[in-house]
Amino acid sequence: MRSAAAPGRCRPRCGVFAGALAALVLVAVLAGCGREAGPAAALTVWAHAGQAAERRVLEAQVARWNAAHPEARVALTLLPEGAYGSQVQAAALAGDLPDVLELDGPYVASYAWQGHLRPLDGLLPPDVIGDLIPSVRAQGTWRGRLYAVGAFDSGLALWARRSLVEAAGARIPAHPREAWSAREFEALLAALAARDPDGAVLDLKLNWQGEWYTYGFSPLLVSAGGDLIDRSRWRAAGTLDGPASVAAMRTVQGWIRRGYVDPNLDDAAFVQGRVALSWSGHWDWPRYRAAWGEDLVLVPLPDLGRGSRSGQGSWAWGVTTRARDPRLAARFLAFLLRPEEVLAMTAANGAVPGTRTALARSPAHAPGGPLHLYAVQLTQGWTVPRPRTPAYPVITSAFQQAFADIRDGVDPRAALARAARLIDEDIAANAGYR
Repeated sequence: MRSAAAPGRCRPRCGVFAGALAALVLVAVLAGCGREAGPAAALTVWAHAGQAAERRVLEAQVARWNAAHPEARVALTLLPEGAYGSQVQAAALAGDLPDVLELDGPYVASYAWQGHLRPLDGLLPPDVIGDLIPSVRAQGTWRGRLYAVGAFDSGLALWARRSLVEAAGARIPAHPREAWSAREFEALLAALAARDPDGAVLDLKLNWQGEWYTYGFSPLLVSAGGDLIDRSRWRAAGTLDGPASVAAMRTVQGWIRRGYVDPNLDDAAFVQGRVALSWSGHWDWPRYRAAWGEDLVLVPLPDLGRGSRSGQGSWAWGVTTRARDPRLAARFLAFLLRPEEVLAMTAANGAVPGTRTALARSPAHAPGGPLHLYAVQLTQGWTVPRPRTPAYPVITSAFQQAFADIRDGVDPRAALARAARLIDEDIAANAGYR
């Protein structure tokens, strides 16, 4: 969720975790990752090295904690985002996890099922847990226990140039219930393309890969009446490859085939004015605002028949089962969830504050604010959590490959059927992850 993934960009890591052999090799790499931990450290904390602005805020937060708690010093280790999941798995195999671990939200169930995370119920104060916005609390919960908390959640929608959309004769939807229908959206694409030099008017961030495909486009399955998996029976066949999901992916494939989508190899299609619409998230807010100012507007994703739906989920914090002092670790998490600390982070990355108190203090997310749509989507039930199951690494890997194939012209029915088969085989091989 750039988590993903995630944002905290929601462009999270790809696919399934590294295999045992690769993970064991990574143990040696991990040893040289620049840990700051020493004898004086009371808590070891690992985080992903995301955006530079996020890193600076987190380092400043750790410095503030250490200044206020010299007897409980935190040693922070930043690991490369691209290999973060593999390095964490390597450390788990070696019995070398830190006290506090940052993890990509959709993987919470997998980490908990593997026994790496300690439930936070009873460790975090009830008022801290109660202040979490619904999507953050849902993301961190598996089988009724809370295993992770996040200082922010992600926002996903369409960034648009207001002047170009209005010149094409389209309305500007302000709320998910007002989202463009599939027919309206395609009419808009056609109208924009008629005024565009090359006809490419939409950026789907196809220059990104991995978790972006699942985060960014699986909500369309739900909007059409499908899903990644049947969440009551935990079976993909008949849902991921069902008529509704196939229709949703045929729709996306149609946009690409008709030439409406800019390949965006330089990740600059929107800021350079080559396209009028960008399917992206909160992490692009600073540079898009700098490029277009008051002409920039945020609109909900199109409604494919069952209502507009958007993605949710981003980086979160958990206390590992290796933690030497779980209550101290929980105190550090509570510190990161203070309103002033949450707002410091979200001011840096443009994400949605993860607590009700901080969200209420954010002018950008207030009614009339430029990011208010994100808050509406996350707090009023318009977002879709990625499936909370230990099978998620396989689910997302299979869908990523299917989406890549569909992007390249493979029949959506065949691509999704293959993905559904892989998912169901994995769930069966693991006895339903009971």
